[in-house]
Amino acid sequence: MESVLSQSGPQVEYLVVDPGSTDNTPEIIRAFQARYPGRVIHVTERDNGPADGLNRAFAKATGDLFGYLNADDYYLPGCFIHAVRAAQRFPNAAAVYADGFKADQDGRILKRVVSTAFSAKRFVYGGALVLQQSTFYRADAFRAVGGFNIENRTSWDAELLFDMSLKGMQLVHVNGFWSVFRIHSQSITGSQRLAEESRKTHGRYFRTVMGREKNALDRVASKLVLGYTLLTEPRGLAARVSDRFKGSMSYTKPKKLSQKNLAS
Repeated sequence: MESVLSQSGPQVEYLVVDPGSTDNTPEIIRAFQARYPGRVIHVTERDNGPADGLNRAFAKATGDLFGYLNADDYYLPGCFIHAVRAAQRFPNAAAVYADGFKADQDGRILKRVVSTAFSAKRFVYGGALVLQQSTFYRADAFRAVGGFNIENRTSWDAELLFDMSLKGMQLVHVNGFWSVFRIHSQSITGSQRLAEESRKTHGRYFRTVMGREKNALDRVASKLVLGYTLLTEPRGLAARVSDRFKGSMSYTKPKKLSQKNLAS
């Protein structure tokens, strides 16, 4: 919450979705409401999972640009300014997105996450990566595709971009490190507790684009598409190679990253 409320630049409408936490989350939210009077809207109505909760919050939102952040992730300084500038630079873009960092539960940076160009076909072949935490959607485009699929429990953010791509909407990747994605044993990604459901969901994506099930040749093609992506988008390849040799201790903790580091 601090990473949202400490942002400078554009006017922000901040809705915090909490449909019934049993820990001290409500107390934390109330504390921030006291520190930032009038800036935090607490959405407490019951929902049918994460995607539904986000849809309900965005239905209440009045802004032109939407973004969301899970409880264990955070934005880096200057994120909102860069997002607004990108949206202004690409007025026809349904979504603008950038890069970020992956960290462990203690906040130690593990590696850089460099997003790629996105299309529905590239995505189903495993050659597209978009960091959700560094993604912002234009409100009218979000509504035009019906928002997040509330039946999707594993990759509702990817499906939104997938739906936008299928409708021919422009999705724009800009350079810059805007956020930190934290992974740990209790997160969906870290625990892999929904791995089988995720596999079925990705199978549905593939059938939607290709009209058939994925076969052995498609699995070979996926490796070729990934290789093509790495070769044609060298920033991601360079980050992978560099971070593998440097290791996690080569970075300072996320909140201490300088503006110079954020721009590099």
